[in-house]
Amino acid sequence: MKTEPIKRLIEVMARLRDPESGCPWDIEQDFRSIAPYTIEEAHEVADAIERGDMDDLKDELGDLLFQVVFHARMAEEQGSFDFDEVAEAVADKLERRHPHVFGDAEIADAETQTANWEQIKAAERAEQGSGDDSVLAGISRGLPALRRSVKLQKRAARVGFDWPSPEPIFEKIDEEVNELKSAMAEGDVDAIEDELGDLLFAVTNLARQIEVDPGGALRRSNLKFEQRFRAMERLAVERGLDLEALGLDELETLYQLVKAKVS
Repeated sequence: MKTEPIKRLIEVMARLRDPESGCPWDIEQDFRSIAPYTIEEAHEVADAIERGDMDDLKDELGDLLFQVVFHARMAEEQGSFDFDEVAEAVADKLERRHPHVFGDAEIADAETQTANWEQIKAAERAEQGSGDDSVLAGISRGLPALRRSVKLQKRAARVGFDWPSPEPIFEKIDEEVNELKSAMAEGDVDAIEDELGDLLFAVTNLARQIEVDPGGALRRSNLKFEQRFRAMERLAVERGLDLEALGLDELETLYQLVKAKVS
């Protein structure tokens, strides 16, 4: 009889962590050492989605699932919890936070559901006695900076602390650009970092207002730049040119040539 896939994966993980016959690398890992890999795998999932590569997405989702199993195995070894408890807890939480699906509540649209979700989460935090009753409570400091900015802004918007439309944000962006220029002219390193952060925060606010994921937008730009730069390298090879020997104007000319061909 064929072993269930998730059970097989859990058994594979247990073998890898076996103190006597497991893999030396897997055995010596702990939560802290594995955490960066977990984050990396999540980003690789996002990259596969951005590229529309479903075969790669399947692989990357498997790698991400393995990270969950890895953490759960380490927790089981120290008697904290196991994979089944992780799965059970998230299923319970999803049912609790979707009373319109698993209960009698009525939710009209996605916006109402989001507000209801946040109310339920706030009630959960209160029950746990976190002691933090801020509107911003529960937003993890471990999130990627752009993602955390969006969450902070959305929470603040719930109490009306928000721009009425995108237009004033452009003025704010111009203001932050000028403040950054002033800090750079003064050579104040701390001020430069602060003002650059304020500029990024304002741009993130604009993205949120026009309903664009800033992280996704930046990933698209990264991919687009990479494709164009690689094409520029190929063009240079075809023309017998050494990129490192070219001036900026010549490099820009090559880049504009491939830009017209590579979307």
